[in-house]
Amino acid sequence: MKSGKNRADRDGTFAGNTPGRAIIDIGSNTVRMVIYGGTMRAPTILLNEKVTAKLGRDIASKGVLADEAIELAMRGLSRFALLLRDLKVDDVETVATAAVREASNGSKFIGKLRKLGFEPTIITGEEEACLGANGVMGAFPDAQGTVADLGGGSLELVRLTDKGPRNAVSLPLGTLRLPDFRGKSRGGMRKAIEKALGKGAPKIEKGEPLYLVGGTLRTMAVYAMQEEGHPLSDPHGFELSPSDARRFLGKALANETVESLKQRDRISSMRAEKLPDASVLAEAMLSRFEPSRIIFSSWGLREGILYSSLPDHSKSRDPLLAGVSVFAAQRGAPATLATRIASWTVDAAPSRKHGSEKLRMAATMLALASMQIEPNIRLPQAIDWALHKRWIAVSGKDRAMLAAAIAANGNVLDLPDEVTSLANSDALDEAICWGLAVRLARRLGAGSRRSLQESRLGIEGKTLTLRLAKSQGALFGFSTEKDMKLLAGRLGLDWTVEIVPDDGLRLKGSD
Repeated sequence: MKSGKNRADRDGTFAGNTPGRAIIDIGSNTVRMVIYGGTMRAPTILLNEKVTAKLGRDIASKGVLADEAIELAMRGLSRFALLLRDLKVDDVETVATAAVREASNGSKFIGKLRKLGFEPTIITGEEEACLGANGVMGAFPDAQGTVADLGGGSLELVRLTDKGPRNAVSLPLGTLRLPDFRGKSRGGMRKAIEKALGKGAPKIEKGEPLYLVGGTLRTMAVYAMQEEGHPLSDPHGFELSPSDARRFLGKALANETVESLKQRDRISSMRAEKLPDASVLAEAMLSRFEPSRIIFSSWGLREGILYSSLPDHSKSRDPLLAGVSVFAAQRGAPATLATRIASWTVDAAPSRKHGSEKLRMAATMLALASMQIEPNIRLPQAIDWALHKRWIAVSGKDRAMLAAAIAANGNVLDLPDEVTSLANSDALDEAICWGLAVRLARRLGAGSRRSLQESRLGIEGKTLTLRLAKSQGALFGFSTEKDMKLLAGRLGLDWTVEIVPDDGLRLKGSD
């Protein structure tokens, strides 16, 4: 299983449900395989499977990978190798991190992997840190600050600047090693970790964002979201102020036990065991780095590998549009149709104060795709797409606007509380107008190319005006009239329809 030689050529060529590329991440705590499809700029995860082998459990005490851990890891890896062969995935990258690079028998373990057909790379701590930072860059375009990636064997820290990752270090502060810092009190443990951070951390500019990467840290975000009663479910992109982080970590989480954490939804037994110690580490980083805000990222090392291998033109693509376009195209809303409708509606319902053209385009694609859902389940399912699917580079407000546009496209203007709690009424009104305009566009001529070519929608003074070529005049029916009234009413405008000669629209250009 060799790493693909023509990744740049293959980017974006896989259908979202076709396995295209796999990454095997051999960590100190888990051995994980993820198979991706779709565009590699915002890939679709088709399979995500892990084995909790705990390869690094004896590294600190004995310096070796335990025999039982190797046996468990190899059992999982043998399964992965067979799955990849059956699925005909030959673009496979295998990386090993802290446990394998530090173990005296690491090279022997690598030999076993080669017999299975893998070509593993043992990456250094600095390389691991930079790949994690590249994952954050891919998920948060223009991100700058500090990236902290917590694994089983190590904590990677790196400064993320406008020129990329800088000053990367790897510290022996992984979840398997944090118990060694326990003292008589939580405060004593925090001070010991702070001291360890002070010895090895890179130069940190205080007052910058701190991006937290790794499964245990994301579980910390899930905990905070539950405590906060947050309406969203995906921890990716979730933010906390330093004061809120201290409140959740230093107070609420400090009073939890492993058993009480295990009783919570979406917190696994493994994460529950690691979370108390990891929360002390997070407190120490807050004290040491004094960040302006804390941002949780689901993209890390594996996504950093994907992002690093992209050509520059693919890296520059907007990740939200890249992901939504594949998703919508699979559901009967190709980007070409969405682009035509977004262009047709832009004069009447553009992005204004609260949205952006990329968000309006994404809303258009999702609104059109939602029409392929059975009517009796359409609205809740489509709103779930907007609010809970892992889109990249969107805020809670953005998600609420996507949901509002989708609902308005279905002529539902009474939005659920989970939507209205994420954005103010002005932002939601703007998105509702997007959705009502999409509704008018698709219902005017059933989305046909000619209906959009032979008509124009715009605002003239205080009037919403629809112009139709004479040959298309019959398209203005009862349903279209209702849609015009809805959109005009929401915009606070009068409305009119003009039937013009067939060449009139061409003479008027975009009028």
